Amino acid sequence: MAAVPERAPAGAAVVEAMAPSPWAVRRVKRETHDTMTLAIESAEGGGRYGFAPGQFNMLYVFGVGEAAISISGDPGAPQELVHTVRAVGRVTNDICRLRRGQTLGVRGPFGSAWPVDAAAGGDVLIVAGGIGLAPLRPVLYHVLAHRSEYGRVALVYGARTPGDLLYGPELARWRGRFDVQVEATVDAADPDAWHGHVGVVTTLIGRVECEPAETTAMVCGPEVMMRLPSPSSRSEGWRPSGSTSRWSAACGARSGCAATASSGRSSSARTGPCSGTTGSHRGFA
Repeated sequence: MAAVPERAPAGAAVVEAMAPSPWAVRRVKRETHDTMTLAIESAEGGGRYGFAPGQFNMLYVFGVGEAAISISGDPGAPQELVHTVRAVGRVTNDICRLRRGQTLGVRGPFGSAWPVDAAAGGDVLIVAGGIGLAPLRPVLYHVLAHRSEYGRVALVYGARTPGDLLYGPELARWRGRFDVQVEATVDAADPDAWHGHVGVVTTLIGRVECEPAETTAMVCGPEVMMRLPSPSSRSEGWRPSGSTSRWSAACGARSGCAATASSGRSSSARTGPCSGTTGSHRGFA
C-alpha cells in the first residue's frame, strides 16, 4: 500500500513552521450560509505540498491573526491546498471573505494523521457531524483512491438542517458509487423539502453494513456526537468499549477538531488542532 506522507516529500513546496508563507486563493466555493471552501496555491510558484489525512494548517490573515484549519482536500492532488472554513470569529470571517487572487499566509502541516494505513485490509467507517466532515474528507479521498486495499466502506454524516450539509455534489456522487455506503441525516427539516432521515447521526450507525470486529472507525463532530453509540447501534453489534476523553464545546464547533475511534483491529489517539485537546475515543469492539 502506498504510504501516506507524514511530511512534505523531497522537492515539495516548503512551508516554514514559524513564518507563514504566502499562498494565493485559486477558487472559493460557498458550502453553507457561514462556511466556505478555499483552494489555494503557493504564491511563490511550483512545487508539491505533501500532507497526511487529518493534518491541519495555520492560516494567517495578514494584519489580523491566524486560525488552525484542517486540510480538507485530496492528499493525492498535492498541487493545491484545500480548506473548508466556518466563519465563527474575526480571523475565520476574514478568511471566508477572501476572493480569487487574494493572499493569505500558511504554516504547516501540523498534527497527527488518521490511521488510513492501519485500516487497510478491513472495513472503514467514517462518522461526521456538521463541519466535522472537512477533516475526514481526505480519508475518504484516500480510501477511494486505493479502494482495493479496503473492505466495506461507509460514511455516516449528519448536520443540523439540509442547508448545513457540506459538499452536496460530492455526497451525491459518493452515493452513486456501488463500493461505498453513504447515510445522511439532519436534526430538523421541512418534510416537504427533505425526504431523507431525520435524527442524530449516531442513530444511523445501526444501518452500517461493516463488520464491527473488522472495522476501523474515524469520528469527528461536536461533543454530543462524540459520546457512545446509540442503543440501536449496540443492537447491531457496535459495542462501546473504553472511554471518551472530554472535548470542550468550543473545540466541537471548530473545523479542525477530530478524534480517532478504535475498533477491535486498531486503537489510536491523536491531538487535534484545538490547543491542549486530545481526542481519544476507544469506540467500537
